[in-house]
Amino acid sequence: MKFFGLFLCLIVLSIAICCSIVFGVTDIRFQTVIESYTGFNGSNEHLIIQTTRVPRAVIAAAVGASLAVAGAVMQAITRNPLASPSILGVNSGAAFFIVVAASCFHASGFQEFTWIAFIGSATSTAIVYVLGSLGRDGLTPIKITLAGAAVTAFFHSLTQGFLLADGKMFDQILIWLVGSVAGRDVAMLHAVYPYMIAGLAICLFLSKHINLLALGEDVAAGLGQRTVLVKLTAAVGIVLLAGASVAVAGPIAFVGIIIPHVVRYLVGNDYRWIVPFSALLGAILLVSADLSSRYIAMPSEVPVGVMTAILGVPFFVYIARKGARV
Repeated sequence: MKFFGLFLCLIVLSIAICCSIVFGVTDIRFQTVIESYTGFNGSNEHLIIQTTRVPRAVIAAAVGASLAVAGAVMQAITRNPLASPSILGVNSGAAFFIVVAASCFHASGFQEFTWIAFIGSATSTAIVYVLGSLGRDGLTPIKITLAGAAVTAFFHSLTQGFLLADGKMFDQILIWLVGSVAGRDVAMLHAVYPYMIAGLAICLFLSKHINLLALGEDVAAGLGQRTVLVKLTAAVGIVLLAGASVAVAGPIAFVGIIIPHVVRYLVGNDYRWIVPFSALLGAILLVSADLSSRYIAMPSEVPVGVMTAILGVPFFVYIARKGARV
């Protein structure tokens, strides 16, 4: 039954990607999409399909999958139902490092931004983990949530300070900071997809170990699991997924919170299923949100980060009030 569910999700994702390519400010016939690859003639429609619509849809799917899996694994290893790259400071750390690099060191190459985003993600993750582990009781869900909120606010404030000090850069990078997949090209996807695949592979490999860790750290250690090694390896996967996503699309929030809870409701708590389902549903969510964002203020577009925030804030409040368990 779960294999059928994965197949159904693949079909829905394929439909969402096709709709993202066909619909927009200018609608394009599906036949034209096929012709752009079977008989390219250099027309404006064919160029728009190959250089704008298709890369945008594929990048949205890749980023949505990466953020959802990162959120699911992060919630598991912290045992915190509110954990996600956006809440625990991973996204804001990556964004801050990119802004500093662009402002102070004049970094501009996309490959540079990718590595800078990884460094920022790793730094913020380490800071949150250290702050959340202070005290006699060690790492707890409440402490790591508070630490993540503090680090997020800290990096966000510093980012705004740098942008206000450099008005020219503020205009250039504001749309990226909100979170958007518009205007991205194939070269951007080529720069980050190896890291996304590596991060997803790590999370899939760890899924069985995460199931054991979810029983409790003492139980997992008693059964012979190297819990510290599992957590460190999971952190590497999270940094790869979140860092690559921020580098290509900016700090898109709430995907990593919404999807893991939906998936656990649908398939249970087995992370061997949670990880692949999270990837597919995360991709569906972001592609659909990006498509919806084109119709709110036509002919202008709302950044997809705004759409995920509209969906995510009520869901965040619901989870916080319900106190759902991971």
